[in-house]
Amino acid sequence: MPEAATPPAPAKRVLLAIPRGYCAGVDRAVQTVERALEHYGAPVYVRKQIVHNLYVVRSLEARGAIFVDETDEVPEGAIVVFSAHGVAPEVHTEAAGRGLRTIDATCPLVTKVHQEARRFAAEDYDIVLIGHEGHEEVVGTTGEAPEHIKLVDGPADVAEVEVRDPERVVWLSQTTLSVDETMETVAALQQRFPLLQSPPSDDICYATQNRQAAVKAIAPQAELFLVVGSANSSNSVRMVEVARAAGARQAHLIDSAADIRPEWLAGVTTVGLSSGASVPEVLVREVADWLAARGWSDLQEVTHTEERLTFALPQELRRDLKLAAKR
Repeated sequence: MPEAATPPAPAKRVLLAIPRGYCAGVDRAVQTVERALEHYGAPVYVRKQIVHNLYVVRSLEARGAIFVDETDEVPEGAIVVFSAHGVAPEVHTEAAGRGLRTIDATCPLVTKVHQEARRFAAEDYDIVLIGHEGHEEVVGTTGEAPEHIKLVDGPADVAEVEVRDPERVVWLSQTTLSVDETMETVAALQQRFPLLQSPPSDDICYATQNRQAAVKAIAPQAELFLVVGSANSSNSVRMVEVARAAGARQAHLIDSAADIRPEWLAGVTTVGLSSGASVPEVLVREVADWLAARGWSDLQEVTHTEERLTFALPQELRRDLKLAAKR
């Protein structure tokens, strides 16, 4: 009797998420520093990391950007760009006091949250801000109304929240959180404060939601899910958590292909791949090439939604570019 044919090995594939990588706010912020360097010349100072990705920061440093932690590190009269995460009003005041020329690259969606904080504070609401303590975005938003804002970092913190009037409470959130966990926190807050008000529109940004939804669509099919992003990138960290919760056997955050451990790939036929909203496409392609060189050569893009939103450059920069074009 002839021997049974050996079944072919299952094809090794990579499911590549769409959308992934740069969101409109990150693209605007990075372009702001690039155009500022082109127009004004180096050095251009940047307060904090313009976006939370070390590759982007190092690339801009190579072109003449100087990153600082605070405005007092910037020489008087110099140009300073504020990062996409936003700053508290006191930072603007400090910069003006030192005669700095400021360009505000705050993401417009973060600016919306700042405006909401100011409006609800003016109406004397207590504001429950859902977010991670110490994150630059949270620091900036809190600075808009420090006497009114209470920070909550997940459902477990809700029991500790104290407000002046349970009938005048509203929730806002950091834009880069997990959608599911944020809604769990809101549900817990509603149990404590039945008259809790919601912001006029969801604070979690469209790009964060879209990237998490794309991860959810792929994760049940993947034994391994890789998210390209830096450890200080909140939206990238959340994507890893979403992948695990959605069914990926294992999920890891990597800065680049160099971080992939060969043992992760043992027994894996399908790898899910995406990247955080502050990650340039070149890093994703390097990971795809690394996997292809080791047998995961079947690359399939999986589209959840297409993004077409763009943001104009900050008005200070647009004004100077326009004046230069007239000369």
